[in-house]
Amino acid sequence: MSSTVLLKVRICLKSSQPFFTPTTALWKSPARFLCIRDTNSNLGGRQTEGRSSGRTDGHGRTPNGTVRRGRDELRDEDVVSRRREKPSFPKSVFAAGTAKRTTDFLKRKTSPVSEEEEETERRTTRRTGRMQPPDRPLAAAEWKKMKEALGDSQRFDVQMMCAMFTSGAELDVAKSLLTFVATETGTLSYELLLRYLTLCVSGGHDAEVFDVYDIMRGSFPSLDTGASSLFIKSFSRTARWREAVRVLQEVKKVYVPSPRNYGDVIAAAALHNSAATAWALYDELMEKGLSPHQETWDVLFNGARKTEEEEGGAGEGEGMSQTDQQERLMGILLHMRNNQTYPQRRLTSSIKTWFESLPGHHWTGSWTSATPKGVCGCCGSKLESIQLTADEYQQLKDRVMADIIQGRDVFNKTTPEELERFKVFVKRRPAFDVVVDGLNVANSNKDRGKMSETLLAVVSELQRQGLTVLVLGRKHMLWPSRSWDRHNMNLIQQKAHCFFTDNISEDDPFLLYATLHSGNECRFVSRDLMRDHKACLPDGATRRLFFKWQRGHQLVVDGYVTAGRRVRFQSIPSYDTIVQTSEDSWHVPYDDDTEDRSTYEVPQRWLCLTKKH
Repeated sequence: MSSTVLLKVRICLKSSQPFFTPTTALWKSPARFLCIRDTNSNLGGRQTEGRSSGRTDGHGRTPNGTVRRGRDELRDEDVVSRRREKPSFPKSVFAAGTAKRTTDFLKRKTSPVSEEEEETERRTTRRTGRMQPPDRPLAAAEWKKMKEALGDSQRFDVQMMCAMFTSGAELDVAKSLLTFVATETGTLSYELLLRYLTLCVSGGHDAEVFDVYDIMRGSFPSLDTGASSLFIKSFSRTARWREAVRVLQEVKKVYVPSPRNYGDVIAAAALHNSAATAWALYDELMEKGLSPHQETWDVLFNGARKTEEEEGGAGEGEGMSQTDQQERLMGILLHMRNNQTYPQRRLTSSIKTWFESLPGHHWTGSWTSATPKGVCGCCGSKLESIQLTADEYQQLKDRVMADIIQGRDVFNKTTPEELERFKVFVKRRPAFDVVVDGLNVANSNKDRGKMSETLLAVVSELQRQGLTVLVLGRKHMLWPSRSWDRHNMNLIQQKAHCFFTDNISEDDPFLLYATLHSGNECRFVSRDLMRDHKACLPDGATRRLFFKWQRGHQLVVDGYVTAGRRVRFQSIPSYDTIVQTSEDSWHVPYDDDTEDRSTYEVPQRWLCLTKKH
């Protein structure tokens, strides 16, 4: 720290406050096409990607049907063609970006205020009452005058430092504030130095951070979580990165470091060709049950690639062979598979580049999508089925029965007598082909006078397909009213098996019981995404199994039910969306940066990696 007055003052220890550590903005890339073999190894920049991208409508979309010859059919020869067009994906409630597009549509439909006006209002609100830092360093007298003009608050120094961080003020301005505080009070509090440290780290002033570290370590008995994380982040960006390792070791004596702490040091080790250190810390992170950030995986793939390029594929990085590194990186891909993790576009590009850089293996990566039948658009391989195996199905059925149907709170949703009556009802009927959540389907029509008509239309379409249908409803649906026409309800009971629960009961446990009891081929109709029920399952593996079963069995009415028009349902995928591998190929579903995917949605884009023999 350049000011000598800061090195001479007595620093008083005050309790620190929580603070915000800035994070790097996500890397963006434009939409990709149906099948693109990218020969340019530099995939890290926007400009390079732009040269290989096609025109879109400005929202990352192309006009509907540009890669389809028919509305309901996508021929394989069309998929294999490498047209520079973005694919039209089958409509599905689980497709990435669906929830965001629906929310935006409803917002535009209901809000009379434009997005530009809303943003202007938000900016105005943020500016109102904000403390404005000066645009140049001030003398002590000037700071004193400003402090008095703002009410002479005891927390003026901390508030002003926070304002400097928010506005991105120059470091010299912040230093002049510290000089004023030291001159006026003879002390600098822990909290003020912490805010100053945050400003230094966010601005990349790493040399200044080392001075702050020396002062704080010499003045305070310990450092809090926030300060330690900032020092690790800053040190990891410098040639003195091993000091970040030392700080990390000290942190472990008090608390478990965060995945970000580990990631910063792993990145530094990988950057400085210390593969053994990087992987040792990665193993430590995983053993503690932490989830690595995707940036951590990204630096490991990039670090291995650079080592191979520099050493010709035959050397070793800090005692670790290239073969060992390759096995470890393949293990990351298997971890993504087992945990249904989807890499972001930037990480996927690094994976592609790493595969293509492997000496003697001749891997080729292509950006692609899958056909509705589950065929890779580039190599023509069949992707794994969405349907559960017999063992998986039985495992899921047992867990759902135990944790959802017969869980501790089941009788908050029904009564023992009603549940037993329903079990007898299901046992005495033939296996159902489809189970309908009657109230959920009927409520899809906002016209309260057409609820029974909507339900009847859906049931009639299922019956027309020759399916054995069970409709679950509530007893009030049998009472004639504007919403529940008696004639329509009588027709529904003629076309399908019906079970009506008490009005206070929840339908979902009955729906899940009937669907699972009827076998792996039975599907259910509902707009409910079952997130609450999935959360009742005891572990991540079972929840992922439930989500896979749900995506392969849930039917959702496509659009609105209109009189005189045939009811259509959104497509159910035939393939599973997870990382997949065979002897000479990898298929990696990834998150496109132009789409905002909800947790219950899956990506629609794939990286196809094939090995030439």
